[in-house]
Amino acid sequence: MTHKTMVAAMMLTAVSATATAETQVLELYVDSATKQIFSEPGPNRVKMGIFRSVDTETEAKSENPASIELAELRQSLELKQRELEEKLDKIAMAPAPKQGGSGKSWADTMKVRGYMQVRSNSILGGDKQIAHQADRSIGDNTNFLIRRMRLVFSGDIGERLSYYIQPDFASRSGDGTGNIAQLRDAYGDIYLTKDKVHRLRIGQSKIPYGFENLQSSQNRIALDRADAMNSCCKDERDLGVFYYYTPADKQDMFKYLVDSGLKGSGNYGMFAFGAYNGTGANRSENNDNLHLVSRFTYPVKFENGQIFEAGIAGIYGTFKPSLSGGVVADSRTDGFKDQRIGLHAVLYPQPFGLQAEWNWGRGPSLNDAGTVVEEASLNGGYIQAMYRIKDFYGYGIMTPFIKWQYFDGAQKFETNAPQNSVSDWEAGFEWQPMPEIEFTAYYSKLDRNNLATVPYAKYNTDILRLQLQYNF
Repeated sequence: MTHKTMVAAMMLTAVSATATAETQVLELYVDSATKQIFSEPGPNRVKMGIFRSVDTETEAKSENPASIELAELRQSLELKQRELEEKLDKIAMAPAPKQGGSGKSWADTMKVRGYMQVRSNSILGGDKQIAHQADRSIGDNTNFLIRRMRLVFSGDIGERLSYYIQPDFASRSGDGTGNIAQLRDAYGDIYLTKDKVHRLRIGQSKIPYGFENLQSSQNRIALDRADAMNSCCKDERDLGVFYYYTPADKQDMFKYLVDSGLKGSGNYGMFAFGAYNGTGANRSENNDNLHLVSRFTYPVKFENGQIFEAGIAGIYGTFKPSLSGGVVADSRTDGFKDQRIGLHAVLYPQPFGLQAEWNWGRGPSLNDAGTVVEEASLNGGYIQAMYRIKDFYGYGIMTPFIKWQYFDGAQKFETNAPQNSVSDWEAGFEWQPMPEIEFTAYYSKLDRNNLATVPYAKYNTDILRLQLQYNF
């Protein structure tokens, strides 16, 4: 071992043995003969100097704080530079926004939803050779039926135009072929003001008449609409132009009545007025006359939270029915007078609810002899009571209901405009265990005419009606 190594070792040993704190000061001496290190003076000991124990890193920082701060600042700037370069790279790779727009195309705002209904109707008693114009699965030798399979495509194109397209993939052709695609709705809403209070709806859409007609089949409790109200408009729709006035607060209320599950009709304006062909959806016009329609409805919310809605609607036009089998039309004009006025009132189920409509009018009707179509009066409506259970033993929403409907008039859209005398009762429930699934079951006592075959005889039948609905 060299003298330098020995000296260093002895210095470290002495420092570790005598230091009692991090800043201990030592006075060291070396023996001139043996080269040993001592912490006290003595014979032949030469003073080496005063030594202090330090933390090298701490001392380096304290001795040169400016250089340390500069190094840290340099590291921070380098990090910020890298982050900025990454952001610039992302901006450079992003597609450029379209000129004159918000940067989003109409496809970016498109919403897609839909529903499907599978039905089964079993005859429990009474007449079996029957037909029901609203449901092809009612009758003898029938089983399951896809009643509706619909997709809705909707969205906005800018601030002043929205669109709505709805095909049905469970329609039926004239030769009886089922499950074919057919257009139900195809229209655009042109907003005359940015607050959407005033708008024009142009295209094929629902005719603003009544309340149940405007309810979506996805939301309605009873499986079919009442004949007295629904006989005004084939498939509830036609091609035309409609003006809607809806104040901002009523827009919110109409939306709430649907979204909350209270079975609202949707936003068809607090006031509506329009003109349409009058021949029904997906049918060619057969005369030169337009139908006019107007509707006023007013929903109000009471202090206890209960919502009530009431309104009035009217239709005026001429209608030209299809004829066959030697039946002739007793009309000097290009169609028959087609006039109606209707009232509706709804106490929304919170939890108990009532819903009622009635209308009166005149239109084409086959005479009692079955030989001539002539102008005749009509009247009818329905009343429905329901009770909404929001938590059915932890298994979703249950809504039991009972409904009675009456109609004394003609079904103008059926060939020869046959008379239909209706007095039906329905009682059952709708159960929604989860938002995606609804199950409806009820007993129906039918008392009406068979409009499928001459002589349009009356029948009385008891049936069990079942439907499973998927919402997506």
